[in-house]
Amino acid sequence: MSFRIRKEFHFSASHRLSHLPDDHPCARLHGHNYVVVVELSAEAPGPDGFVRDYRELAAFKDHIDETLDHRHLDDVLDVPSTAENLARHLFDWCAARWPETSAVAVSETPKTWAEYRP
Repeated sequence: MSFRIRKEFHFSASHRLSHLPDDHPCARLHGHNYVVVVELSAEAPGPDGFVRDYRELAAFKDHIDETLDHRHLDDVLDVPSTAENLARHLFDWCAARWPETSAVAVSETPKTWAEYRP
């Protein structure tokens, strides 16, 4: 048995997937209102009763605001700016700070999600 916590974050950004054929809609410049969910897991809560205090995750919101919000993602990422690559990028940032990080999911639209879970 393990405990899991999740927290949701939001930002807006543009991108284009220039590696796709010209007739693909995602090859054109466009933007999304992204939703990101960070999940942290532990076998048991710590002495304070938390997997991780949600307040500590404010650093992730600060990171998103400073590096992704209202930016062009192709200028931020070194790989194609797909939701999958963004999930991996954000997972790596979180895992470097919180070893309990178990997954990051990214939504570009209300019906689509990409998740990175090693």
